[in-house]
Amino acid sequence: MRIGNVTLANPVILAPMAGITDLAYRLLAREQGCALVYTEMISARGLLYNNKNTREMLPKEGEGRPLAVQLFGSEPEIMAEAAKIVADYPVDIIDINMGCPVAKVVKNGEGAALMKDPVRAARIVAAVAEAVPLPVTVKIRKGWDNETGNAVSFARQMERAGARAVAVHGRTRSQMYGGKADWKVIREVKEAVSIPVIGNGDLLEPTDAARMLAETGCDAVMLARGTLGNPWLISRTVAYLSSGQLLPPPSPAERLTMALRHLELLIAHKGEDRGVREMRKFAAWYLKGLPNSAAARNRVTRAKDGEEMRQILEAFFAGITDN
Repeated sequence: MRIGNVTLANPVILAPMAGITDLAYRLLAREQGCALVYTEMISARGLLYNNKNTREMLPKEGEGRPLAVQLFGSEPEIMAEAAKIVADYPVDIIDINMGCPVAKVVKNGEGAALMKDPVRAARIVAAVAEAVPLPVTVKIRKGWDNETGNAVSFARQMERAGARAVAVHGRTRSQMYGGKADWKVIREVKEAVSIPVIGNGDLLEPTDAARMLAETGCDAVMLARGTLGNPWLISRTVAYLSSGQLLPPPSPAERLTMALRHLELLIAHKGEDRGVREMRKFAAWYLKGLPNSAAARNRVTRAKDGEEMRQILEAFFAGITDN
């Protein structure tokens, strides 16, 4: 699969997720064989105002390629200027967020709110595409709600404006992250445009990815929440799509090794205090679904330093192994 001049090694992509797809998470995803990873969504205004926290979200030298930076905003000129800043970093694709459903984003006319204003959305894509030599892509939803679902016509407009690929989440903004994703709309978008289409929504097992590709004809799948505490979903999906082999879920020992690796990366890149604070939610996800894990999940969310968190995780998984 190609997006502009960028060739992907396989059709498995990790979605941009706010508060999740930082450098540590992207490195883990690459280790699992992910073909393309995205930054968290980055504010165009934050870049222009040189906000320290925003700048920290930009990619680092040596983290691996290909890499996409996802921008959000609602003003074509500001988005174009932000894209020029991004183009100076080690990045291959600029993605524009037109699907984020959270209130603090859509109230400013950003994210999924742009699906209610396709003219403005097209102006943003055109401005960014003209400002930088990198391929520009767009992530959208089925629509604002079921009554105004406009993904097909919207995707056509984004293609005409210069988008080189479109990712479609099969939920409306009104659904947020609940209910069931509508894969039919992904197929309808694929049939309507000539650029690559990436399918997103309800991909929790490798077999889901194969079924989405078969049912929708999309060019690639975008994994998201299914990878939380379960980055092996990436490698298992890559293996299943390439060979039909359904690898087993991770063992307790593999879960522990991954959790400790994640903790190590967060501390290395963000310092111990912040790294441990951010690891609390990830540690809880690594424990989720395991028998008798409630107490350990409660403890990791209060861990004060890396050594304490490591000890909590090792003690819990030792108990599983012993049983």
